[in-house]
Amino acid sequence: MSAHIGILDAINTLNIEFQHIVGVSGGSIISSLYCTGMPLKDIKKLAIETNFRQFRGFSLITLLLQGGLSSGDGFERWMDEKLEGKTFKDISKDLHILATDVNGGGPIVFNNKNSPNLKISKAVRFSMSIPIFFSFKSYKEHILVDGAILSEDAIFNDWAGDETPVICFRLKSEQVTDKAFKKSWLPIVQYVMMLIRTFMTAMSREYVHDQYWKNTIIVNTGKLSPVDFNMSIEDKEALYEIGYKTALEFIPKRLSSFIKV
Repeated sequence: MSAHIGILDAINTLNIEFQHIVGVSGGSIISSLYCTGMPLKDIKKLAIETNFRQFRGFSLITLLLQGGLSSGDGFERWMDEKLEGKTFKDISKDLHILATDVNGGGPIVFNNKNSPNLKISKAVRFSMSIPIFFSFKSYKEHILVDGAILSEDAIFNDWAGDETPVICFRLKSEQVTDKAFKKSWLPIVQYVMMLIRTFMTAMSREYVHDQYWKNTIIVNTGKLSPVDFNMSIEDKEALYEIGYKTALEFIPKRLSSFIKV
């Protein structure tokens, strides 16, 4: 999350104004806090000081019944408190949060147009449904999991309706940093944790289609995994700096490609 805060800070430094912001998976947390009016310095403080391990769970019963080791209910309550219970219709910026519908096989967009009365915290929870880690969530006829799984085409929608360029920031880690698991008397526990780790690494390395390359800025987080729930304060600060410096360097380059001389 800290990298996303750095990106937004760089956008402010560059004096770039925007009305539409799209949040996917972990990015939906920061984008929703920003759109509901929390200052970036307070968002950064919150991200640095919050121990996100509190939202982890490890219930094999929950995994069997709900498809995830944790229900994610505690995270949703925490998110709703920080967002002061706001719905999409309560905010002035156009916030769009994406989740993946495994029932219909495509992305679902939550925003003021499609779901004005939905609590933003619930949409964030939908988008944060990391398979196996958090349980899937049902909404109407949809079965929702992490928004990053099938989000690429949807991210580059013409959100403003006037062909305003869309810039996508994708976090990419070089490798998994956790140490190898030692052999345990309960192999299923090891298997599940390794599966989650491998899945999230694969997601961060997903191929960017040629048609979207000029609209995409890759934020290379090196050995730091953006989804590490055990991240130290120093690592969070490092991610912020990576996001800030990358955005500050590459946003002008990307935008210059859209300017017609």
